[in-house]
Amino acid sequence: MSARRYDAAILGGGIVGASAALELARSGLSVVLLERGVCGAGASGVNYGGVRRQGRPPEQLPLSLRAHAIWARLRDHIGIDGEYTRSGHLKLARSETEMAALLAYRHRIAGLGLDLDILSGNMLHDRFPMLGKDVVGASYCTDDGHANPRLVSPAFAYAAAKAGAEVRERTEVTDVERDGSGFVLQAGGDEIRADYLLNCAGPGAGLATRAFGETVPLSSGYPCLGVTEPLPPLFAFNLGVEGGGFYARQVARGNVVFGGGKGYALDDRSCRPDMKVLMQTLRAGTAVLPALRQTHVIRFWSGVEAYMPDRNPVLGPSATTPGLLHGFGFSGAGFQIGPAAGAVLADLVRDGRTATPIEAFSIQRFTQAGQTVPAVAHS
Repeated sequence: MSARRYDAAILGGGIVGASAALELARSGLSVVLLERGVCGAGASGVNYGGVRRQGRPPEQLPLSLRAHAIWARLRDHIGIDGEYTRSGHLKLARSETEMAALLAYRHRIAGLGLDLDILSGNMLHDRFPMLGKDVVGASYCTDDGHANPRLVSPAFAYAAAKAGAEVRERTEVTDVERDGSGFVLQAGGDEIRADYLLNCAGPGAGLATRAFGETVPLSSGYPCLGVTEPLPPLFAFNLGVEGGGFYARQVARGNVVFGGGKGYALDDRSCRPDMKVLMQTLRAGTAVLPALRQTHVIRFWSGVEAYMPDRNPVLGPSATTPGLLHGFGFSGAGFQIGPAAGAVLADLVRDGRTATPIEAFSIQRFTQAGQTVPAVAHS
């Protein structure tokens, strides 16, 4: 059996892998995108849909700002608008302690290109009268927003295929190795060879890290998400709460998409929302948005996300293997920065460098004296 050779093989058809495939294909490189399920149907497609820069750690903001520019031209980039809207992102404080945290965050990210308005008292409630009396203050980022991940994430893969990438769905990669002149993959009964291997497989990223001696503490998380019946217009912004526990956005049809807390695993590829957690989420939600009381919730869901202990992704070159690039572990916050992460990986393949700072995301932060730390069990 002869093997087909590509400039790059990409593991994982989520928004990061598909974005990398799109960028590389448009640069004229031969690319194969390998997805064990359906592109955009994993964490990239089942997430809440927040497109926010606010609240990210300072080291993520250069990547987030690069993504912000891609989102601004989303229709031209992938062919659809994905229901993307720059609605603003409002992060709420329910106590003086939480308000102090919002102020401290604004101070930490000063000068990094993110403008935040701090609102409190009558100014806040006059501007946002739908908020409950428990809300004492908020931080508002005007140009953040939200989109429909079920439309956006697959569209990156469709755009990559249109640009010339070979997209193989329902293709399980069972083995990867390096043979001196590149990488050899066993995928769906075929042998694939590539000069570069991009590991964007989310919770399945351990296949490539283990194969090349880079075991990292990757774990899984399972967000609890729900959506209400269509409601009259209540709010346009993407809403979050300092300290977590509730987030929400209202779509054009009137449904309110919300989430908070974690579900539980059925196996390493499937999970369920936790009903007790969802009830806690709804109680927290009605305290900050009283109009949600007495509404019907029509669907709950969850999905498997890949988490790192420090909540920063692994993004950049392997520490052990030339030509191996990682892009995984976005810890529930990869939807907004995913297009930029894919573009960074394409930079590294095409140019051997990237102008976007990614040193904080190196896989080497999990090594000690050259040895990778043991992986933790899936949570």
